[in-house]
Amino acid sequence: MSEIIRRDPRREWIARNRLHPDHISVLAALGVNREGGGAASEWLGPNGVVRKNPRAIGFIGPNGVKRIDRSGLQQGGQAAATTTAARDSRRRVTIDQPAFLVAVVPDLIGGRLSNHDKDLLGLARRVADADAEQPGAVVAVLFGEHKGEGDGELKKQALGEAGIDRVVHLDDELYAGFAPEARLAVLSAVEREMTPRFWLLPDSPLGGADLGRRLALRLGERAATGVWQVEVDNEASLGWRCTARGAAGSLDIQRPLPRVALALAECAEPVDETRHAAEPLSLGDEIPTILSRIEDLGQVAVDPAGVALAEAEFILSGGNGVKQWDAFHHAAKVLGATEGASRVAVDDGFMARDRQVGATGTWVTARVYMAVGISGAIQHLQGIQRCDKVVAINLDPGCDMIKRADLAVIGDSTQILAALVAMVEQQRGGQRDAA
Repeated sequence: MSEIIRRDPRREWIARNRLHPDHISVLAALGVNREGGGAASEWLGPNGVVRKNPRAIGFIGPNGVKRIDRSGLQQGGQAAATTTAARDSRRRVTIDQPAFLVAVVPDLIGGRLSNHDKDLLGLARRVADADAEQPGAVVAVLFGEHKGEGDGELKKQALGEAGIDRVVHLDDELYAGFAPEARLAVLSAVEREMTPRFWLLPDSPLGGADLGRRLALRLGERAATGVWQVEVDNEASLGWRCTARGAAGSLDIQRPLPRVALALAECAEPVDETRHAAEPLSLGDEIPTILSRIEDLGQVAVDPAGVALAEAEFILSGGNGVKQWDAFHHAAKVLGATEGASRVAVDDGFMARDRQVGATGTWVTARVYMAVGISGAIQHLQGIQRCDKVVAINLDPGCDMIKRADLAVIGDSTQILAALVAMVEQQRGGQRDAA
């Protein structure tokens, strides 16, 4: 038997291709360093050089920034049952007597925690759990209706899985829409009764940035904006130092972390290993009625076709699998979605160049991204990596877009879109008849 080590080019190719069905099993055979039972993060290459997987969970990049993986089920092609089992095995944490409080005010756009909100809660959890002997508790102040899945207990469980220990929920009509003065009165009441050590809000144009600056002015604090990283600093007054974006994002500024901080998306990893109590709290003192100088007249109706892809919340994107583009445009109009397209559809002249989605087009951050007849090239997947929910309609159950999708529908795109349009029109007709 020869002692010469022979290379297996196919196995090496599978090890590099994270979308291959056998990717995890091959990395398991090659892996010398595995994290949490997932894909191998390091393995020995054919030339004796240690290779690192940049897509492994917890990968530390060359600049010392830890990678946040939002791919969910498609990370190594894991099944939904595996993710559910991992979620059920989370360690339950109950903090009865916290040493201090960290208050978080999520945007809660559409009644659900966004990725930005979950990153912010992960940052709050990191600050609260820094001292294992004297842990703090995370208090979330929620405005408006919480539209989590299931009944009240399941909604509470979802908040606990995001890292929340206490919840102050106000869903009165007074706080709906743009009501910064009424919301600021609630935050002032929380400050008087609970005196949190830190206030964390999302630095976003969806309300968090404006409310955070108003709160900082009310508390007499110099807020830190554009925060994307925090570190322990024993010389700081509150024990933490933050790194924030400055000079239009071209410069990093370090300063002691103040009581009020506005954090960017991906400021920390979302909570994924623990499940907290999310116990409801009520304010003892009655919140004074504020005579608001602002009247919210509701949202202005906007034509989805005129919304830029980078700002759209609901995108219907077509690819090479779309055969009837007139039906596609009609579906986008009925659904109220902004139209997008893959590079193939744009190159073939079916859509304008400014509607191309992907790394070579526009990076989108939609809450819902519906891909119709798109196989999922790596450039396209890069462009939609920050979308909250991805729905894929395709004939090929093994394509990369199906693996990336949160909800996949296998079938002819023309028939599926026609059925979807019929259901929407029927529902709207029923609502008009009831009215």
